[in-house]
Amino acid sequence: MTRPGDPPRDHEPDTLVTPGGKPIYVEEEEATDLTAVNAAYLVGQVLGRGGMGEVVLAHDRRIGRDVAIKRLRSGTPSDDDVARFMREARIQSRLDHPSIVPVYELGRDDKNRPYFTMKRLAGTTLSEILQAPNPPLQRLLRAFADVCRAIDFAHTRGVVHRDLKPANIVVGEFGDSYVLDWGVARVVEGGAGVVTADIDTLEGAAPEGKVLGTPGYMAPEQLSTPDVDRPADVYALGAILFELLAGEPVHPRGPAAITSTMGDPQTSPARRRPDRTIPPELDALCLSMLAKDPSLRPNVRRVAERIEDFLDGDRDVARRRTLAIDLVWIARAALDDGRRADAMHAAGRALALDPETPGAAEIITMLMLEPPKTPPPELVKALHQADAVHVRRRAGTAMLAYLAIASFLPVAMWNGVRKWDVVLGVVGMAIIMALAALRIRQRPERGLFDMMIYALGNVLLLVMLSRMVGPFTFVPALVCFMTTSIMSYPAFVGRPVLLVLTMIVGFTLPIVLEEAGVLGKTWELVDGALVSHAGALAIHGDTSVWMVIIASIATILMAGIHSATIAKASRQAHHQVVMQAWHLRQLLPATRAASHV
Repeated sequence: MTRPGDPPRDHEPDTLVTPGGKPIYVEEEEATDLTAVNAAYLVGQVLGRGGMGEVVLAHDRRIGRDVAIKRLRSGTPSDDDVARFMREARIQSRLDHPSIVPVYELGRDDKNRPYFTMKRLAGTTLSEILQAPNPPLQRLLRAFADVCRAIDFAHTRGVVHRDLKPANIVVGEFGDSYVLDWGVARVVEGGAGVVTADIDTLEGAAPEGKVLGTPGYMAPEQLSTPDVDRPADVYALGAILFELLAGEPVHPRGPAAITSTMGDPQTSPARRRPDRTIPPELDALCLSMLAKDPSLRPNVRRVAERIEDFLDGDRDVARRRTLAIDLVWIARAALDDGRRADAMHAAGRALALDPETPGAAEIITMLMLEPPKTPPPELVKALHQADAVHVRRRAGTAMLAYLAIASFLPVAMWNGVRKWDVVLGVVGMAIIMALAALRIRQRPERGLFDMMIYALGNVLLLVMLSRMVGPFTFVPALVCFMTTSIMSYPAFVGRPVLLVLTMIVGFTLPIVLEEAGVLGKTWELVDGALVSHAGALAIHGDTSVWMVIIASIATILMAGIHSATIAKASRQAHHQVVMQAWHLRQLLPATRAASHV
């Protein structure tokens, strides 16, 4: 590198460094093509532009280091622009902190435009980092704590930033962090350790009706007046912390941010994004920083300490217990309002903070083991899905039973058939009902009307069976089997009388019609004996006996299989509840989970 005053050498070019750290070389003879601030600096590419200024990369020839130069943009700046620019330079130069970019020099270039030189930063803005997938939360929290320390330093010196946002925070490549852009900072009373007597405020020069700051990060009081104090910076830091934890801004971008800031109810990152594992300490801290009342916000030093305590693993027991008790009260209030999901969420967080919190275990146990009077929509949906599984299982069993009835045709043919229309009608109706059960299995969400049609189909099948084999053989057993099977469908669980009456009609209808003379008799009383006539089947010899035995055994098998299925499902459901309760008692403190099943 050539030294000031040395003749240029072709083999030793001056060096500039881009923000990414990659060197670019500019020969001395090419330096005249670049805009020079003065002879001391070799100016390179523009790093960024703002409303009235720009930051360019430069090389300080005198010391041999790369710097960043902030200067007013081209044109004739107004006196107000120059005053604001010089004000920013003075404020930043007097805040000597590791996370505030140091100012090296303040001067004017060859066009009499003011400029000041700063340390050249190598890093990425927090805004850019947050746009990447899965940003490193622990690293960003450490940087956020450093930023809080820098703002606390500024507050002790009577300086309020007023424009804190991710775009004004740079996370360095070597663990360093910086707060940028002090252009709209405000000097307030109560500062110590820095002279600000020559720094004017911006309020008198601000255009009427225009706020100073960035909507979405500005505190509610800052939207009304620029005359704000330190809590406004705390709110902005809370909005940044919300974005770190929730992965999304607390307020929408653009003009809607103002309406959201003034009107939307206060929310927490964990409530906004329950799918993310957000530490309860940080969630509560962020919520307090976003309080609409400035007096309720913690000071920024306390914010930094709580972030550092979390990163260092110091979970203050007393603070955790206080937070846990507050969450129990929130859970009780939610439970009183019927918001069971919110109550469970709050009580669970209370237990996570302090397993011995009074009341939290009882609330969770009650919510898990006692059904709600009015189930929430999410629970109703889950119950419907469970009913659908149950209906599919029952429909599958019923379909096999109908096919078993249809398979009775070969037995009937073996014994002998007197009326083929009745026998074939029974077989056809059984197949139709098997298809109906198949449709229910495929689409179990059936209402009462559809299920009544299904029940009437069973009634018709019973009438035809009575005409085929008589009403007093194995038909009563089939009536019981069908009633038990259909009763398990959700449409009839709450209306058992309706189904029972329907099935009674199916059994008694052919008997009534026979007594009225509409149908031929299939049974009679002869000398004190009940004689049953198989209206459609031939009754003679041993084959008839075996037919009755086989049909009775088939009925017993169908009823037994169906009963076993119901009993097994009931036992599994009961065992599942018992196991859930047992595991819950292992999770909760033994002195709290005193519930029995």
